[in-house]
Amino acid sequence: MPELPEVETVRRGLEPVMAGRVITQVTLNRPDLRFPLPPRFRERLVGQRITALGRRAKYLLADLSSGEVLLMHLGMSGRFLIREGTGPAFAPGEFHIEAGGSAKHDHVIFTMEGGATVTYNDARRFGFMDLVPRAELATSRHMKAVGVEPLGNELSGALLARLFDGKAAPLKAALLDQTLVAGLGNIYVCEALFRARLSPTAPAGSIVGPGGRATPQADLLAATIRDVLAEAVEAGGSTLRDFAQADGSLGYFQHRFRVYDREGEPCATEGCADTVTRLVQSGRSTFYCPTCQGVRARRRGAR
Repeated sequence: MPELPEVETVRRGLEPVMAGRVITQVTLNRPDLRFPLPPRFRERLVGQRITALGRRAKYLLADLSSGEVLLMHLGMSGRFLIREGTGPAFAPGEFHIEAGGSAKHDHVIFTMEGGATVTYNDARRFGFMDLVPRAELATSRHMKAVGVEPLGNELSGALLARLFDGKAAPLKAALLDQTLVAGLGNIYVCEALFRARLSPTAPAGSIVGPGGRATPQADLLAATIRDVLAEAVEAGGSTLRDFAQADGSLGYFQHRFRVYDREGEPCATEGCADTVTRLVQSGRSTFYCPTCQGVRARRRGAR
């Protein structure tokens, strides 16, 4: 599933052709995605100007001149393809694949003022779209339980200490809890914990000091999460399975992985003689260095 940096990369790719422009036509090739499309979906979009294109966690948010917000989630394999007029989809970049999957999976097509088209293609159809009044967005079923944004200044050691105080759940599980910190996924949590030299199996509360105060470990983890995400966004995200950027080009961050998907390879830390190990937590693969992250027991499991 695309994680926060991938969704932010898609947002930045869509912004030049969508933000500030009127939706002149909407083509619906099916009435539903993961869920049924909202009532009168086409009619509520056509003629509306997209006043801003934002992101909250893993959701894309297009503010409309009507006062509604078009909320879009990519699901597992969703992607947007941009075409100017009748030309081919943009696909620049050193790494290049054919832009998009089969046209039979083109489910929603937005025609924008000026002639550009933005096509939502989703082979698995786990993505979805909804229309929500802007005034009700924060309390909507999509957003009411979403945690803090990890890319903003709000994420700090003090905040992590408040969220994790007294929690016995493993640190990795707590970071993946979308009601605590929004948008973090398996890849970037593995990378952040490695760079912060913290065990993924340690209790989340172990980085909280007496009286619920932030420890140096909490401060370092917050800063590292922000750094890893910012680096991934700058690199255009990671290319895993179906993900590609909005213009069709691939992400680059996978070439900077230090532990993720590197089981059995030498640790990237200079002077460390250990190798990257994998264990399974809640059905997800966790990659880590036992020496650098203080995990003494090497545990293995199926992917």
